Amino acid sequence: MRGCGLKVAIFLGAVIVLTAGIVVVVVLTRSPVRTPGCTVALPGKDATAYTFTPEQMNNAATISAVGTKLGLPPHAATVALATALQESKLRNLEGGDRDSVGLFQQRPSQGWGTVAQLRDPVYAATEFYEKLEKLPGWETLPITEAAQAIQRSGVPDAYAQWEPQSRAMAAAFNGQFPAALTCRNLTLAAPADLATTATGELGTDRLSGAHPAEQGWTYASWLVGRAEALGVDKVSFAGQTWTAETGSWAPDAAAGQDLSLHQAPAATPSQ
Repeated sequence: MRGCGLKVAIFLGAVIVLTAGIVVVVVLTRSPVRTPGCTVALPGKDATAYTFTPEQMNNAATISAVGTKLGLPPHAATVALATALQESKLRNLEGGDRDSVGLFQQRPSQGWGTVAQLRDPVYAATEFYEKLEKLPGWETLPITEAAQAIQRSGVPDAYAQWEPQSRAMAAAFNGQFPAALTCRNLTLAAPADLATTATGELGTDRLSGAHPAEQGWTYASWLVGRAEALGVDKVSFAGQTWTAETGSWAPDAAAGQDLSLHQAPAATPSQ
């Protein structure tokens, strides 16, 4: 009986070892989680990287682009982005407090426009900037003071918490730093009418070709920030290329210095 017990013990030990081996194999071969995201990282040893969802960065790109179209400095985009982060977390909300809607939670009853208009990010951002420009000395006002003067929030100091993130995004979208914005693990939409969208947001459809550095990076960052919604899978400028596949910028000698882009072809329906 003792011999039998020994055999059973050896068998059970082998099963345990085999099971453990299977568990190890499962853990080692499990696919990594690929979380979609867009990150702004400015250069500098003390710089902080800020990550948002593709939806948030898509809306941020539109807000900043409208400021560019209106000829406003990065400070204007910083104020607008901080406001939208506080009011909606950069989401185009269908509702909110009382009759507030959209990215800035603007209210039709307060004369901002119709619900349909305020759900249009370009219209909403334009309205915000127009009121910002009417503020005396807005160019030098602290972010939270400028935002509060327009929004008249019940928590007037809340906008200040979003200043670092907003400044970083505004700097990237205004082309102040090369390759500062990346987006990864995107689910690209079908190719959109890029010319019409660019004209409505940036004020031009001439994206491809030669540009001064700051302007080129403004357009390139906008394309990456809006890539998921516009179906853009590749952007190149100044010898660097971003692809939706890698989710990052990398040196690319073949890309040249001009701005170029590519939209992914629409998926073919399965038969």
